[in-house]
Amino acid sequence: MTGAQAIVECLRKQGVDTVFGYPGGTILPLYDALYGSPVRHVLTVHEQGAAHAADGYARASGRVGVCIATSGPGATNLVTGLAAAFMDSVPVVAITGQVQTNLIGRDAFQEIDITGITMPITKHNFLVKDIGKLPETLRRAFNIAQSGRPGPVLVDIPRDIQTNKHDFTDLDAEYPRQLLVRQSPDLAALLAKAAAAISAAERPVIIAGGGCISANAGPALIRFSEECRLPVVTTLMGIGAMPGNHPNLLGMTGLHGLKLANHAVHAADVLIVTGSRFNDRVTGDRARYADGKIIIHIDIDPAEVHKNVDAAVPLVGEMNNILNELTQTVQPGDLSGWWETITDWQALYNATTDSQNLSAPWVMSELNRQLTGKEVIYVTDVGQHQMWAAQHLVVNSPRCFLTSGGLGAMGFGLPAALGAQLSRPDKRVVHIVGDGALKMTGCELYTVSAEGLSIISIVVNNNSLGMVRQLQHCFFNKRYSASLLPAPMDFTAFASAFGIPATVTNSQEEFSQAFAAAWERQGPSMIIANIATDDLVSPMIAPGGAMDAYVDVK
Repeated sequence: MTGAQAIVECLRKQGVDTVFGYPGGTILPLYDALYGSPVRHVLTVHEQGAAHAADGYARASGRVGVCIATSGPGATNLVTGLAAAFMDSVPVVAITGQVQTNLIGRDAFQEIDITGITMPITKHNFLVKDIGKLPETLRRAFNIAQSGRPGPVLVDIPRDIQTNKHDFTDLDAEYPRQLLVRQSPDLAALLAKAAAAISAAERPVIIAGGGCISANAGPALIRFSEECRLPVVTTLMGIGAMPGNHPNLLGMTGLHGLKLANHAVHAADVLIVTGSRFNDRVTGDRARYADGKIIIHIDIDPAEVHKNVDAAVPLVGEMNNILNELTQTVQPGDLSGWWETITDWQALYNATTDSQNLSAPWVMSELNRQLTGKEVIYVTDVGQHQMWAAQHLVVNSPRCFLTSGGLGAMGFGLPAALGAQLSRPDKRVVHIVGDGALKMTGCELYTVSAEGLSIISIVVNNNSLGMVRQLQHCFFNKRYSASLLPAPMDFTAFASAFGIPATVTNSQEEFSQAFAAAWERQGPSMIIANIATDDLVSPMIAPGGAMDAYVDVK
């Protein structure tokens, strides 16, 4: 068979049912092999959309997402999406076409060194020059993407490797599904040290990061928290690792974290950090963050240990095993005083949305009210709306809050939402986006409409690049350079161009009615929530400040 036919067979044997892509000259042999195959191809409007869609597919399902692009601009258009997946440890395999092997290095039409370009933003990448190694390379790519700490892998395949025929005797060969998971060589002793520190703690806090979700460690986390009576906060990427309505969950911590969560972290004497890399948006001033605390860092990637914050007890290994071992060995002391303090903070910092005006926090509260008990995945873009969603949405299941955390890629939301919806047809996807971010990849509404996906897009419209404007408001003397959008966009006309009904809402009552109607409707829909330009995300930690150093956002 041809190399292209072998690629399709390899995809099938990896359990791939859907791929996202955009055709072009050097990848056409693969597209010809996809024609009539059982692998579903979703044509996006742009290759960046294909990469984000594969990312959303993977985040929502836990399986590897696959995107395809041609050489040159097609391949380079994947870069932002691959970087977003890399920063958030998402398993994606990107397959790119390349010029013929005898033209590589000769500046041929649409030749680009995509393996060189993506080396810093992929877990691994390959340039296939031997057709006989094609199946093994693809199997390795999928294995690397999903084993250990997940991440994107790119496979660059020259056109002649796709068109040439070969006797693929190893097409049915198996490749080990999991690479050996590294763990601390003295893990048993370190676990005993960690258990002793937690048992002696007076103010312990668990920080749940995105690694909890990648490791499917939510049940182990809940059991550990409940049996040891430990409060839990999440990072942005850890939202959903523990049910949002769980009494032990204090909310999100970090730059725009809830005051309750941030105060608990600031006051803690022991932090049990699970699957978080201590991003600067989580820690603020790292020296003050760790001051006076015993840091227990649980992660599958040894490169993350001590990278940003020194850990007194580094626990490198499989998270479920580590959490289960700690649950069995920790003997917590009397934490009633700590919980009384937390309860007092809860009363003091309880967030309310009493305003009668339509605002983003109120929108999130209304979504909580209308969607209680319903199967839903929230996908956000990047900006103020993202932080309001993270602060106020109640997310009770893992893989149900998808957002670009590490890269913060505006334009992530809509294509990621369509990928999520295709991977989880049993759940309804609610896409939350700002008016600025929608303009970046909004044409993927064409793909949503063409695929007939019942995605509800909520546009938080404040006629500005909201987060940029907020930073200018707080730190640049209210000089709103290039952040105001003076020409209001007619989002209803934009949506109607793709055959999608849209409703403009200016009040709480209008939004409630519009969302209820959208939920009952089959197919995609859009709701524009017009909010005040002056609305700012609060609380806000000063960049580089301590966890209790809040910026006055008035």
